Amino acid sequence: MRSLIVPRNLGIALLLAAGLNAMTQNGASTGARPAYLPTGAGSYRIAGTVVNASTGELVRRATVAVLSEADSHTVESVETDNEGHFALVALAASKYQLTASKRGFRTSFYDEHEEYSTAIVTGEGQETGGLVFRLVPGATLRGVVTGDGGDPVEGASMMLFLKPHGHNMGERITRVDEARTDDTGAYEFNNLAPGEYLLAASARPWFALHRADGLRQRSEGDPNIALDVAYPITFFDSTTDEGSATGIALAAGSREEADINLRAVPALHLTVESAAQLDGSTARPELRQTIFGTNSPVENIDSTSAPQTGTIDFIGVAPGHYELTQGNPPRVEELDATTSQRVDPGLGKPSVTVYGSLQSSSGAVLPDSVFVSLSPDSAPAQAALRTACIRGAFNFAAVLPGIWELWADSGGRQLPITSIAMGNRTQAGNLITVRDKPVQVMATVSLGETRLEGFARKAEASGDRKEGKGQAGAMVVLVPKEPAAFRALVRRDQSDSDGSFSLRDVAPGEYTVMAIEDGWELDWARPEVIGRFLPQGIAVTVTESSGKLLRLPKAVPVQNR
Repeated sequence: MRSLIVPRNLGIALLLAAGLNAMTQNGASTGARPAYLPTGAGSYRIAGTVVNASTGELVRRATVAVLSEADSHTVESVETDNEGHFALVALAASKYQLTASKRGFRTSFYDEHEEYSTAIVTGEGQETGGLVFRLVPGATLRGVVTGDGGDPVEGASMMLFLKPHGHNMGERITRVDEARTDDTGAYEFNNLAPGEYLLAASARPWFALHRADGLRQRSEGDPNIALDVAYPITFFDSTTDEGSATGIALAAGSREEADINLRAVPALHLTVESAAQLDGSTARPELRQTIFGTNSPVENIDSTSAPQTGTIDFIGVAPGHYELTQGNPPRVEELDATTSQRVDPGLGKPSVTVYGSLQSSSGAVLPDSVFVSLSPDSAPAQAALRTACIRGAFNFAAVLPGIWELWADSGGRQLPITSIAMGNRTQAGNLITVRDKPVQVMATVSLGETRLEGFARKAEASGDRKEGKGQAGAMVVLVPKEPAAFRALVRRDQSDSDGSFSLRDVAPGEYTVMAIEDGWELDWARPEVIGRFLPQGIAVTVTESSGKLLRLPKAVPVQNR
């Protein structure tokens, strides 16, 4: 079951509520099942033990709650006793999300993997009394930021990045948290998930005095020259070279320290032309800091305009790596700033316009509120772009050459893009190749809300064709037959305690659905990895007329990783 956690891989926050259907005990082998609806106050229970996922020790006084799967409303909650036991009783026959929390641990859903978890199904014949809830201790990262002479740096911006795990499509280093140092230079990040992190610090020297005189020659005797300084972005372990940044491995429950020392260097002054636009206004250049492939507004600098020369002066700039957008049409330059300079207006890669329209595959009218996003696939380190789709039309004014993924969403729900037409060529999937000319596209989206439901089951014995009990916690993957559509149309879920699963917002097409035991560590997005599971998967065809619910006629066999 997909839990209500914001997904990381696409940069689009889609909160998905479940509303899954169940089956009766007698319908287990056929795949037929009525809706999972509470049948009034009942005699069913969910019970088990909460343990520390790292040490196996019992966790006392943890809060365990069952939530309604339809709206995540808390149905009942209890605290574990001195031996870590819990029991939620008098529950109706239904399907529930199960959560646990305690100070010092990461609040989580039962058997959570990424944004997926296993829901607990109560009812006749369901075994829900011996659960083991493994609660992961949160990790802590703390440290002190000092400046020249060892003095503490107050108000430094601390940026925490997580290195990719390597098993999800399009994963990159992501910025996951931020903090500010206090008056002692101390910072702290709490309740972090296990993983490898990178740390960066940004600050402005309290004594810095920047001159707003651009590149004009200054007298060597000017006492203010010594104060025209800046702190470069500095990474742990106190290096300004991004490539030399030291990773910080955090285990569950670990407490690590990472101190950073900042050293002031002469500040740079960048003069950039303000390009005239057709309406007589000026296109103001934009300077953004690039850190680990992500862009963010530059802190700790000032800018002044000079109307008489038609330029903008960026002052107090620390040496480092930046993305500069200038000119009309915009040009984007990855700028390694090492000296003060007047930036050549011809520098940079010319960006182009990507524009077009959306149409639904069924011919139905699009929703009133639709947003379209472009995220880089193999494009340069340009940030993802997002714009509103007005009456079916969209426009991105400044897109760098490269390969981009096009996404559409409405009301928090992803609208799967099934194909893209450019000129006389139509291709499956959502990839757009941008070169040196404007790109016009016609994207086809599926408005259908087809939910594909089924069961993941393990055979009773090796070589036995008889279906066994439902397999909880299996990774379920729906793979489109058309390889080019993989990124846009692939769907995943985690099987619930009775083996049931639900794949949402499935676009029309031909697919193979497979279930993999302990599949969460697989690099599943690689065709050569997922391909070996396809022969034992179940083929399924989804059409525009499939409706909102499509049930698989037979169980999906669970394969070993």
